[in-house]
This record gives sequence, structure tokens and C-alpha cells, in this order.
Amino acid sequence: MSYTENLWLFFTLLFGIIIVPGMDMIFVLANSLTGGRASGLSATAGIMAGGVLHTLYAALGVSVILHLVPQLFNVLLVGGATYIAWIGYSLIRSSITIGGIDATGRLSRWASFRQGALTSLMNPKAYLFMLAVYPQFLKPQFGPIWSQAAVMAVMIAVTQLAVYGGLALAAGRGRDFLVGSPGATVLIGRVAGIILVLVAALTVWQGWAGS
Repeated sequence: MSYTENLWLFFTLLFGIIIVPGMDMIFVLANSLTGGRASGLSATAGIMAGGVLHTLYAALGVSVILHLVPQLFNVLLVGGATYIAWIGYSLIRSSITIGGIDATGRLSRWASFRQGALTSLMNPKAYLFMLAVYPQFLKPQFGPIWSQAAVMAVMIAVTQLAVYGGLALAAGRGRDFLVGSPGATVLIGRVAGIILVLVAALTVWQGWAGS
């Protein structure tokens, strides 16, 4: 297999992982609907930053440590799911409205970025990908590991930007129709929160059942 074929296979698996609805996608959607395109894109940027850090730790061999101590995965699984469930619970309790919202009633762009990064770093799906898939594509015959990791990091970031950024833009446009309809906005925020809690619970259940 050539290096180009190796990258294409990696991209195919990467796209399949990112396009499947999960915690990151729902988080971007919730931010876009409640805070607009800027909030959704800030969350996307945070998730991209988290993806870069995932690439770094995987390339540096943290994945090997987790393979040697598999019990750590369940700790990461529960920790990440708990954080996502907390965000969902916060949305369920909130009464966010779009029309006339003031600066103190919404997440700042920095807060959206920060939470997006934490969501990405605590996403069990990302850890599964990095532990089970990513190391298979770092091959010494294709050159220095660091350069291969850099190329893959760019691929991950660009794919996340295309998928999540596109979702943020689409949801942001839909948000314009909700201005002046606070009841619908509150309902959407709470439904997104419920989905986050359910996804977190399902993730923990699948992780523990699989182990």
C-alpha cells in the first residue's frame, strides 16, 4: 500500500467517524441554535483544537499506555460522558431565548471554544478512534512519525471544519427564523440537552458492555 492509499483509507474511516451524529455534533448544533453562527463556529474551533491534541497524544504514545492499562479507558469514558451530561443538564434547566438576549445570558465565543475543546477531549468516540484506528496508519516506511502525524492532524481539522462548521452555518441560518419566538427556542435548547444526556448515558452503557 502506498502512502497516498494509506491516507485515503484513513480519510474514509475518519469521515465515517465524524459524520456519525455524536457528542461533538450535538454540542455544535446546540451552540448554533442558541447562540448563532458565531457561537457554533467557536464551538467548532474548540473541537478542532481538541482534535489536534488527540493527534499529539496519540503520536506521542499515550495510546500505548492506555493499551497497557485498559482500565483507564473506562475512567476516561465515564469522565467524558459525565461532562457531556452536565452540559445537557444545564441546557435542560436553562431558558435561553434568541430574541433580545443580552450579553450575560449567553455563552461568550471564548466559553463556546473552551467547552468545545473539553467536549472533544472528553469524547469517548475520539479516544476509541485514536486507540483502535489511528496508530495503524503511522508507519515507519512512510517517513518520520511526526510528519505523518502532522498531515493527519490537518486532515482531521479540515474534516471537522467541513462537517461541524457546515452544520453551524446551516443551524445559524435556521436560528434567524427563531428570533422573536422564545418558546420555540427554549424547547429546542431543552431537547438538545435531553439528547446530550441520552447520548452520554448510551455511550457509558456501550463502553461498559463492550468491556
